[in-house]
Formats: sequence, structure tokens, C-alpha cells
Amino acid sequence: MWELYKKGFLVYLQLEKSLSKNTIEAYGNDELGMSERSQARIISGIKSFYKYCQQEEIIKNDPTELLAAPKLKKALPDTLTFEEIESIIGQIDLSTAEGVRNKALLETLYSCGLRVSEVVGLKRSHLYLDIGFIRVVGKGDKERLIPIGSDAIKHIEIYLKEIRIHLPHKKGCEDILFLNRRGGKLSRVMVFYIIKDLTLKANIPKNISPHTFRHSFATHLVEGGADLRAVQEMLGHESITTTEIYTHLDRNFLRDTLNRYHPGFQKKKTS
Repeated sequence: MWELYKKGFLVYLQLEKSLSKNTIEAYGNDELGMSERSQARIISGIKSFYKYCQQEEIIKNDPTELLAAPKLKKALPDTLTFEEIESIIGQIDLSTAEGVRNKALLETLYSCGLRVSEVVGLKRSHLYLDIGFIRVVGKGDKERLIPIGSDAIKHIEIYLKEIRIHLPHKKGCEDILFLNRRGGKLSRVMVFYIIKDLTLKANIPKNISPHTFRHSFATHLVEGGADLRAVQEMLGHESITTTEIYTHLDRNFLRDTLNRYHPGFQKKKTS
């Protein structure tokens, strides 16, 4: 009987809450973990399940009302400087078809601050390069328009004209922009490996993932004085509080800038 309720709950998460497939699978399959983040996610899933059961009148009282989740510290993610990003992208071998593709992919990832799932799912029909925008399908199948930089546009056009046009297309991938050599959609794991390999070649001793490019995109915008609401819109964050982590990064940037350049701070160091 509970297995039936569980299936109903997962459908509820998809239709009513518009959660991503990965989040729904995590709620459905979670086991006890060691980290506070794992515990918080499990408790969130349990609370959501019993709330659903109440709404469906499966139960009268919510047994999780007093169940408290651990308070999570907001960890500031690793970021890359613009020079480090240029160095990583500069390691790409443009004499190969995969290199031309990877150049276009990473330029797009950084230029638009995309999630890795968004960049591998990007469609040719969602490119409006003549006006400098792309259409992205994000979490919960929500769409947003994002400006795209001239370098990314240039390398997408090179990839389309010189590489993509010659690739075979697997069924269902005809409109996918970035394809593997067999004409299929790139996996998220493959993008991770591409970036890890390039980071090693660039001798950058940081823990870098595709998401680091997204964090760096947002950090560089905030450091440059961009409006937080505009950054929220481009990142596709539902809540402004998710975007506000970058104000903490910005404060660190400001403090470092003062320490390095303000004569009053320099005087304190030498006295």
C-alpha cells in the first residue's frame, strides 16, 4: 500500500512542485547519509511526503511536524578568475573536431552561466545568434532567454559550419547542438571529464567542475557591479536568496581589494 502512495507522491513532486528529475529520484531513493546536507535532504523528502499524504487525506496528522533538519552552512564555492578560465579554454586542441566542439561548449557555458544539464540539452532551434540571445530550458522545464557573448557566438558558428554539419544524428538528437562523435547527446559526465582534463593541463590547483564556470560567471558579474535581480534572471534562480550567495563572494572580493590597494590598509600592515 505504501508503495502506491510513494508513486503518487513522486507524481505530485513532478506535477505540483515542478521539481527536476534528479531531485525527484533523490527523494524517492534516499538512504541515510553521513553529511548534514544528506540528512537535510532526506528530512525534506520525508516532510514533503507526509504533507502530500495529508493533502490526499491518507493520514490525518503529520508525524513530522516536530522533525527538525540540521542547519546548513552556506559553503562558498570555488571560483575561477577570468585569466584562469582563459587558460583552461586555451588548452583545447582546435585541430580536432572534438576540440572545436569543446571550445564552443565551454565558451557558451561561461558566457551564459549555464547549468551543465542546460548546455548539453541546448538546441539549435533555441539559438538566436543574430540578436545575441539563446533560449534555455532550466529546472522544472522553465524557459528563459539569456544574452550570449560574441566569442561564444563566433565559436558556435564555426562548430556548426565546420563540424556539426558533418556529424551523423541519432534519433531524437537532430536538434541538439553539441553532439558526441556518434551523433548522440553529450553526457553531463563527459563535460566534467573535459573540464578536469583541461584544468590539469592548465596547472590550476583547484577543484573545478562545470558548475565552477557557472559560479565564476555569476561572481564576475556581481564583482563588476551587476544588479542582483539581473543575475538571478540569467541564472534561472527561483528565489533571490539563492543568488545572494554571490554578495558574500563580492564582500570577500571588496575586502581583498581594500587590503591590496587602500593606503590606509597598507599602512596598518607595515606598522
